[in-house]
Amino acid sequence: MAAVAPRSRRRRVWRIASVAVTVLVLGVAGVAGVSAWNLSQTFDSQVEKIPGAFPTNQATRPRALEGEAAKAQNILFLGSDTRGTKRQSLAGLSGQRSDTIMVVHIPADRQNVQVMSIMRDSWLKIPGHGEAKVNAALSWGGVPLAVETIEGLLGVRIDHVAVIDFEGFKGVTDALGGVDLTNPVGFSATHFKARYFAKGPLHLDGAEALAFVRERYAFRDGDFQRVRNQQLLIKALLTSILARQALVSPGKIGTLVSAVTPHLAVDDGLTLAYMAATGVELRDIRADDVTFFTMPTSGTGSSPDGQSIVNIDWGKFEAVRTAFRTDTVDAYKPELQTIG
Repeated sequence: MAAVAPRSRRRRVWRIASVAVTVLVLGVAGVAGVSAWNLSQTFDSQVEKIPGAFPTNQATRPRALEGEAAKAQNILFLGSDTRGTKRQSLAGLSGQRSDTIMVVHIPADRQNVQVMSIMRDSWLKIPGHGEAKVNAALSWGGVPLAVETIEGLLGVRIDHVAVIDFEGFKGVTDALGGVDLTNPVGFSATHFKARYFAKGPLHLDGAEALAFVRERYAFRDGDFQRVRNQQLLIKALLTSILARQALVSPGKIGTLVSAVTPHLAVDDGLTLAYMAATGVELRDIRADDVTFFTMPTSGTGSSPDGQSIVNIDWGKFEAVRTAFRTDTVDAYKPELQTIG
C-alpha cells in the first residue's frame, strides 16, 4: 500500500495539470505543480501582461456578486486573427477589432464550465461611443473598453481577461499530435488552398485546424457557422487534453504550455497562484462538463449607417443576464443561432 500512494498522488497532480491546461485553452492560462515541472519560468517569461486591463472608473462597473455566487468567475476571452501577421503586442491591440469574443463562466461550485460566444458584429452600445458592433470596443479603447462593454452587456463583472492569437490553436493542436472532430458542414477553405473539409469525421493538424476556425466565407450563415466551428475545435482540444493518454508526462504538459504562451496575454491578476488554484478546483471536470452556446440573436440586419450587423434578441438575452447575475448559467437552455 505504501508504494501505491505516491503513484496515486502523481496521477492526481497530472490530472490537475490536465484540467489547468484545459482552462488555458479556453483562455484562462493555468498550470499546477509548476515547481516540480519548472513551468513557472516558461509561463512568466513568455506570457504578456495587459496593463490596466479593467475600467478605471469602478463606480460604473456592475456590483460584485454576493454570497455563494461571489465565488463564480467570469473570464473574457478575446481572439485576434491578425496579430500573427502584424507581430503586434497582444496586450495593446487598440486599432484592431476582435475576431472572437467568448465569456468563460466558472460557477461557484466548480462542477462544470459554460462558454458563451458573442457574435463579433453584434450591435450594442459601446460606452462613450454610442451604438456600434461589439468588436469595435477593442479597436477604440483596447482591452479596458472591451471589458467595460461586455460588463455592461451582461450586468456582471469580468474577473479576468485573456487575449489569444489564433496561431495558439495551431500550436496546441500540433502539440497534441492533431485533433479529431466531426465536421457538420463540408466546405472548401479560403485560408488553405485546395483544402476541402468534408462533412463527417476529420483529423486535423495545426495548419488545418487554424483554417477550420478562420473560415466564414464558405458558409451561407457566415460568422454563425464560424463561431460554431470555433466551439467545435475547442471542444475537440479539450477532449484530447483531458483524455488519459494526452498528458502522460511533465514534458508533454510543458510542450502544451510552451505552444500557447507565446500567443497569449492576460491581466495582472491572472497569476500563477490563481491558475494553479483553479486547476485544483476543476480537477474533476471532463470535456462533457463544458457547455458551449452563442448569445441569443434575431438574425442579421443593417445599422442606421448601412453596416451589416447582427441583431441581439434582447428579450431572450434577459434570461442570459439573469443566469450570469445569479450564477445559474448551467441551467440556461440555449437555442441554435443562425441568420434565420
